[in-house]
Amino acid sequence: MDTSIWWSYFAAAWLIALSPGSGAVLSVGHGLRYGVQGASVTILGLQAGLMGITLIAGVGVGSLLVASATAFTVVKVLGALYLLWLGWKQWRAPVHAGHGLLDDATGNAGASPGAVPMMPARQRFLTGLFTNLTNPKGIVFMVAVLPQFIVASRPLLPQIGVLMLTTVAVDLVVMHGYAFTGARLASLLRSVRAQRAQNRLFGGVLMAMGASLMWVRRAA
Repeated sequence: MDTSIWWSYFAAAWLIALSPGSGAVLSVGHGLRYGVQGASVTILGLQAGLMGITLIAGVGVGSLLVASATAFTVVKVLGALYLLWLGWKQWRAPVHAGHGLLDDATGNAGASPGAVPMMPARQRFLTGLFTNLTNPKGIVFMVAVLPQFIVASRPLLPQIGVLMLTTVAVDLVVMHGYAFTGARLASLLRSVRAQRAQNRLFGGVLMAMGASLMWVRRAA
């Protein structure tokens, strides 16, 4: 891959990663609740999903998916329902007085007896994975963007590999930045009222994103 093409994609990858989306909301939310270390597992799941949709878009399957009304509708509905379910769980998440949001994430012996148990690592990883894999917006976007950086006269797989690694590296940095921001805010959200407010804020945003997926259209 030419250096000029890579630098162009590198800049585009930052714009893609920094644009608000369900992955960013999830990273901030898990940063708030579990700290950066706990959110890292979620972010690894997001990257696995991102690799999946990059590969799908890069090899052309994404174009077929976008072209098929049935396949596109299935992915869209599954993605919408998944985000609605995640948002509802966040909205209904229990809160406890007298401890910080990160008490359960730090593993300290001094954590409050009523602290909410930390979501298992496997569940956090799968949450991140399916959040990206079932996002039709991501597939449509990648199908539109990737072909602009692929030279048809050169081997396809090495180019996809470079673009995928670039995408994941940039997204890892950005999502950890979101998680760090959430973790820094956690100390301000120790009261029951503040915890309930953040649960409803992030739960509401995830449900709104899920509902918005129903209006995603196939590419022409």
